[in-house]
Amino acid sequence: MFDLRLLIGAIALSSSFAAFADTPLPTTAPAPANNPTTPEKVALGKMLYHDPRLSSTGTVACASCHNTMLGGEDNRPNSMGVHGQTGGRSAPTVWNAAFNAVQFWDGRAASLEEQAAGPVTNPIEMGMKSWDDVVSRLKTIPGYPQAFEKAFGDKNAISKDNATKAIAAYERTLITPNSAYDQYVGGNKSALTAQQTRGMEKAQQMGCTGCHSGPAFNGAGVFQKFPTFSNGALEAQYHFIKDLGREDVTKKEADKHMWKVPTLRNIALTAPYFHNGAVKDLTTAVKIMAKLQVGIDISDADTADIVAFLNSLTGEFPAQTMPVLPGTPGTSFNYN
Repeated sequence: MFDLRLLIGAIALSSSFAAFADTPLPTTAPAPANNPTTPEKVALGKMLYHDPRLSSTGTVACASCHNTMLGGEDNRPNSMGVHGQTGGRSAPTVWNAAFNAVQFWDGRAASLEEQAAGPVTNPIEMGMKSWDDVVSRLKTIPGYPQAFEKAFGDKNAISKDNATKAIAAYERTLITPNSAYDQYVGGNKSALTAQQTRGMEKAQQMGCTGCHSGPAFNGAGVFQKFPTFSNGALEAQYHFIKDLGREDVTKKEADKHMWKVPTLRNIALTAPYFHNGAVKDLTTAVKIMAKLQVGIDISDADTADIVAFLNSLTGEFPAQTMPVLPGTPGTSFNYN
């Protein structure tokens, strides 16, 4: 009979000599050929990203759940959408999302452009009935036609496709380089404390690099089953397997409880943790990962060392100036 524990043990053993990313995080993100990054597109995308009028109630923007003044999410277990509704998953960080091969926890979007389209018409999130309604609304806001024309070179440029391209272009600028770890792999071996170095080595020995590889510590598109080991007490407390994960997208039994490997970049700033936001602090999250993914009862000392290392992954956040949104002098919308 196939023994999953042996496989996990083999992964941990093979990864024990593997390092995390040996190069710093890139300072620019690659753009697709059909959506080159331009200053005009980024400026438009920043406006759309922060404009709550893309929601049915005029109260929820992309930035509401993915706050660029924080760790790129909202520090809530489940984000709040229109009419106070909440979904079942925690908002992933937008910082460094440009380095994800897929988007959303279940990987259902293949690009930032595709991801940007989803929440706007999700009935729980931003609640617009259709993108046709969004386009109609944008056309009535003085200033947006000119901003779209400047970004795309067309007087009739307002469209779903161009709106999502602009939002994605802005999101590709949200990169946090020059963490202590980046300085360390860049040659400054004093950038990490002794405890952080111990934590890095212990995380590698445990096999964390088997999934959290690459400069963004996200496995570059890897999906991983979570939890790998069952534990009735932890499940009763945190309800990790209530959500089927990627199986909801593919309808394949093999994808049950499979999740996109999340980035570890800035993880100290993105509590609560896991797909359902059920774990409030990083120390507990590390202990749970050790128990449920590699079958280890990790000591308090080793946990503290790994948490210290994870804190070294907090990068430098580019200054964010809030955009001035086009106004609608003398009128408003019929929000619902």
